[in-house]
Amino acid sequence: MASKRRDKRNRILHNGEYQRADGRYRFRYIDVNGKEQNIYSWRLDRHDPIPKGKKAEPSLREKEKEIELAMFEQIAVNGGKFTVLDLVEKYVSLKTGVRHNTKAGYKTVINVLKKDEFGKKRIDKVRLSDAKQWLVKLQKEDGKSYSSIHSIRGVLRPAFQMAMDDDLIRKNPFQFPLVSVIVNDSVMREAITRKQERDFLKFIKEDQHFCKYYDAIFILFKTGLRISEFCGLTISDIDFKQKRINVDHQLQRKRNMEYYILKPKTEAGNRYVPMTKEVEECFQRIIENRVKPKIEPMVDGYVGFLFLDKNEKPMVALHWEKYMTHIREKYNKIYRVQMPKITPHVCRHTFCSNMAKSGMNPKYLQYIMGHSDISVTLNTYTHVGIDDVQEEMEKFSKVM
Repeated sequence: MASKRRDKRNRILHNGEYQRADGRYRFRYIDVNGKEQNIYSWRLDRHDPIPKGKKAEPSLREKEKEIELAMFEQIAVNGGKFTVLDLVEKYVSLKTGVRHNTKAGYKTVINVLKKDEFGKKRIDKVRLSDAKQWLVKLQKEDGKSYSSIHSIRGVLRPAFQMAMDDDLIRKNPFQFPLVSVIVNDSVMREAITRKQERDFLKFIKEDQHFCKYYDAIFILFKTGLRISEFCGLTISDIDFKQKRINVDHQLQRKRNMEYYILKPKTEAGNRYVPMTKEVEECFQRIIENRVKPKIEPMVDGYVGFLFLDKNEKPMVALHWEKYMTHIREKYNKIYRVQMPKITPHVCRHTFCSNMAKSGMNPKYLQYIMGHSDISVTLNTYTHVGIDDVQEEMEKFSKVM
């Protein structure tokens, strides 16, 4: 009977174990893909001392246990040798039929990983602390905003989940609340007060240059439309008979200046928004004063856009953001009490807040806003102030 193999300390070696002439231990095994692999360590057992001049690492048998567990769970050893960048590229390649903005977001994340050492890290080597440390680095060293990091983590987390589902790793290192790691430095786009809204609209209406934008900005404040929905409106979307606005598409423009139409993300986005008398009058003036272009621009079959720029092309969100910035700058040069930043989204948020403060049924408000989740609408109620609460208390005290 053949004698059992032993190491230099006369310990019996298991199948696949071997001690080389220099004292280093090796374990040879066949992985889940049928390929021969080798692992090494200067220690056989975890109780063995670390040889002088050698770095600390798990013993050979500790490494063997990890491999045995991985083989038992049918997890590919070494994470299938995927790097973080490899994994994200594979994840993105499987996301077909996504919107243009989503594709652009994927490309941004891939570009970040291509330039960063973290992208070269093997996925099975990424620990929870590594993931957290990298996101902290993105904010503190690379100067990325909370919203940018939120978007990056929004791609990494499902990509690592895919790796888990494919049995490449055991845990998802990105499965943690982002706010527990980095500072949320996002500037909240708060609603402005009713007085600020009145002052802003009055200033636009009376200004000789900016008065041409009054009707459009009034509509944004009084309907809560998303700016992409607003820019996509055509003459046929305004139903004066039923006194409502048909909202079933959005207008977007790519960086290469190519226009395209998007359908709402969810069914809740398809809706009719009621028009007040004032909003109806604004639309009537806009249509009456609309200069008919030499050639009506058509985008994905849609024609008759209400708002065209000087080149007779449909206006997009960027146009209105710039107009509002210029208006605010002029206002603040004239008046001592400064106007806060106002954007099309601030108009939408202000409308929602005003309706909430006026006591509109949350479900009705959810429909008008096109929110798919009532919690998004209800969050508006968190922006009420002490005056609103006091007024509400007094109202209910009369019936108690």
